[in-house]
Amino acid sequence: MSPLESVDERLQQAMKLVLLATVPGMLVLFWLYGWGVLINLMLAGVTALAVEAGVLQLRKRALKPTLSDGSALVSATLLALALPPYCPWWLTVCAAAFAMVFGKHLYGGVGKNPFNPAMLGFALVLVTFPQQMTHWPSSHGMDLLGGLQQVFGFSLKQTPDAWVQATALDSLRINKSLTMDELFAGNPAFGHFGGRGVEWVNLAFLAGGAFLLQRRVFSWHAPVGMLASLFIISLLCWNGSGSDSHGSPLFHLLTGASMLGAFFIITEPVSGAKSPGARLLFGAGVGLLTYLIRTWGGYPDGVAFAVLLMNLCVPALERFIVSRQERVAP
Repeated sequence: MSPLESVDERLQQAMKLVLLATVPGMLVLFWLYGWGVLINLMLAGVTALAVEAGVLQLRKRALKPTLSDGSALVSATLLALALPPYCPWWLTVCAAAFAMVFGKHLYGGVGKNPFNPAMLGFALVLVTFPQQMTHWPSSHGMDLLGGLQQVFGFSLKQTPDAWVQATALDSLRINKSLTMDELFAGNPAFGHFGGRGVEWVNLAFLAGGAFLLQRRVFSWHAPVGMLASLFIISLLCWNGSGSDSHGSPLFHLLTGASMLGAFFIITEPVSGAKSPGARLLFGAGVGLLTYLIRTWGGYPDGVAFAVLLMNLCVPALERFIVSRQERVAP
C-alpha cells in the first residue's frame, strides 16, 4: 500500500465516522421537525455530489477518488443540518453549490480550503435570503407530502405564519420587558434549559462528538476551547433572570448550533488550526464570537460567522503559538 493510498483510506474512514456520529442529532431533528430535515439532507447531498463531479470534469480530474472520499457528503450533511427544515429547495441547492465551488474547489479541492465549506454556504444564504432563513417550523412538523409541497412549492411571497415560530435565540434577542422566568413559562420556543426540543438536539450532537473523541477522529482542544469560552463569557455577562438578561451559560450551551459547531464544524481539519495550542485558541475565539453575535449582533445564532472569522485568524494563531514556544524553549 502506497503512502497516498493510506492517507486516502484514513480520510474515508474519518468521514464515515463523522457521518455516523451525526445520526443521533439527525434522529432528534427528525423527531422534532419531521420530514423537512431529511429533504434538506437529500437536496444538499445530491447537489454537492453533482456540483463536485461537474467541477472535477472541468478540471479534468478523476471523479472516483474525490467523490468516494466522503468529504462532499460531510459538508453537505453539516450544511443541511444547519438550515431550517422546509426551507425552499433552491435555498438548499444554492448553499450546497456555493459551498462546493467557492468553499472547496476554488482553492484546489480537498485539503486546501481556508474556510469551512459548509459554513461558507450557510453564511451566503443567511445574508442573501434572511427572511427564508428565519422560517423555523414549530416542533413536530408536517407529513411527507405536506413537506414536499412546502419545499418545492415555496415562493418568495409566501409567509407560512401558521407553522413558523421564533426560535429561543430570536425571542431572547428581541426581548425588552419579560424576565427569563416569564420567557420560559410563557413562550413555547423555550424548554427546560434552552430552546424547546433543541436542548435534546444539542445533547444528541454532544453524544456524537463524544463518540468521535473516543475514536480519536480529532483532539479535544477545539471543542473544549469553544464550549469553555462560551460558558465563561455567558456566565460573566449573566445577571440572573432579569429582563435585560442575555441567557444563562446552560442556555447558550444547549441552544442553537453550539454542540454541532463545537464537535462537527470547528473540528474540520483543513480550515481549522493544526497545533494543539492554536486549536484551543481557535475554539475559544469561536465561542467568544458566537456569544457576541448572539447577544449584540444582527443574527440570532453566530456560529457560522464566528467560524469563518476565526478561519481568517488561523495563520496568526499558529505563528503566535510557534513564537511563544520558541521564547520558552531553552
